[in-house]
Amino acid sequence: MTGAEVVDIARDSIYTLNVVSAPLMLVGLIVGVAISLLQALTQIQEMTLVFVPKILAMFVALLLALPFMADALNGHMMRIAARIVGG
Repeated sequence: MTGAEVVDIARDSIYTLNVVSAPLMLVGLIVGVAISLLQALTQIQEMTLVFVPKILAMFVALLLALPFMADALNGHMMRIAARIVGG
């Protein structure tokens, strides 16, 4: 395996990691900003108020995005397996 192939696999792995983690990260960001905005507007400074809606939203997002995430990871594994078989 040459250095260029290793760099190509690493680049593909990082891209797959970004694609797989993006839905959950975006949901967490949007819910966190919305709750922070709500706290700033109402001046409710309860620290635990952020966690419950964010956890619930990320759980729902995980349930909805799980097939997409599994397909992306399966495709990545198939590409790596094809490289291993191809030598």
